[in-house]
Amino acid sequence: MNFSKIVDALDRFRVVLPALVSGLDDKAVRWRPPNGHWSVLEIVCHLMDEEVEDFRKRVELTLRDPAEPWPPIDPEGVAVSRAYNEQQMDEVLQRFLDEREKSVRWLRELENPDWDHAYEHPRFGPIQAGEVLAAWAAHDQLHVRQIAKRLFEMCQQDAEPYGVHYAGDWRA
Repeated sequence: MNFSKIVDALDRFRVVLPALVSGLDDKAVRWRPPNGHWSVLEIVCHLMDEEVEDFRKRVELTLRDPAEPWPPIDPEGVAVSRAYNEQQMDEVLQRFLDEREKSVRWLRELENPDWDHAYEHPRFGPIQAGEVLAAWAAHDQLHVRQIAKRLFEMCQQDAEPYGVHYAGDWRA
């Protein structure tokens, strides 16, 4: 694993995420597509919670003691119970940026971590600390795609009665 590239990607996301949501008004960040998928605000809230309760916590636990159980997470449930779409984007985004800075600092200060330490996940089997770290960076990119899709869908909606097919195929 190229540890420094993975951590650099995590660090770079502190620039990417604000750029993606910059300039969106309150209505736009809360807008959900007709299929009921998450709004941009809900995605950012999810990223905030995953930063602290999932990835950083699980990497730390796996490196320290792979036999220690991971705390349960329920991304869909907490989106409702924590009323993601009622939160304030600027506050959530700032909390995320602060927590990501802590995560990157913590990762860079690790001394000789054993990325092969593996937690025995009840559903997925053994998951190595290195896999969790790599998934953390990949998770960011999945949500870049998800936010881009919301922006595309909003553009489609705003363009009505005109279509956006001339822009190209979204699925490409």
